[in-house]
Amino acid sequence: MTSETPTRHDQHGLYPEAGTVEDFRRNLATVQERIAAACQRVGRDPASVRLLPVSKTKPQASLRLAYAAGCRLLGENKVQEAFGKWESMQDLADLRWSVIGHLQTNKARLVARFASEFQALDSLRVAEALDRHLQAQGRSLDVFVQVNTSGEASKYGLSPEAVPDFIQQLPVFSALRVRGLMTLALFSAEAERVRRCFILLRELRDRLRQSAPVGIELDALSMGMSGDFEIAIEEGATVVRVGQAIFGARPLPDSYYWPTRPDPDTPQSAAD
Repeated sequence: MTSETPTRHDQHGLYPEAGTVEDFRRNLATVQERIAAACQRVGRDPASVRLLPVSKTKPQASLRLAYAAGCRLLGENKVQEAFGKWESMQDLADLRWSVIGHLQTNKARLVARFASEFQALDSLRVAEALDRHLQAQGRSLDVFVQVNTSGEASKYGLSPEAVPDFIQQLPVFSALRVRGLMTLALFSAEAERVRRCFILLRELRDRLRQSAPVGIELDALSMGMSGDFEIAIEEGATVVRVGQAIFGARPLPDSYYWPTRPDPDTPQSAAD
């Protein structure tokens, strides 16, 4: 794989706001060009990479512009915000929702109602709660297992060492369709440190494939965001989660959008 691709984290918070359908079309085309270029560098078919536009924190009006520009699946990482958007946008019958942030068990009921995809599965308690509510709804849900590849204590996700046993226990949750693994790389301008997170996830996936239970698919790798998705693609990403490069910069720092693990003495509800 190529090792010269830089991150674009220096552009974080600088993307102009998309305010028209044309803005969205232009931004989507630019991102697709970046995807195609990254694929070309490593001999991949651009069609093997799915772009997930991330609309978290953006108002409904902005989401409707994105829809008009062709987006049919949007990523959100705060469940109640996503649920409210779903409720108010049901006139767009073919718009689907991917929940990409940490989930508490008391909000699994909401995810089971509206989401078509959940990318942050990292506990059996959440798996059980989702499965129970999905069964009651007569629905199923595509899920990705979140892995903490950076080793940062502040991040959610299973340690790489815990993933094999976790995967073995998932077949009992028949409403969950396991599609692959997801990670948040180190947020760093040092491209090689970021790349190591993506390599770790790909190599873990490749090992797990050999012993995955029947019915557990591990084809997908969700990794890479606006500042580093080219590197992720070079290392095998099949889903890239891109927000700011499509919608524009967000008003608050990333710590708001990706809640960190609380201190042991902090109530869990305070972290979401």
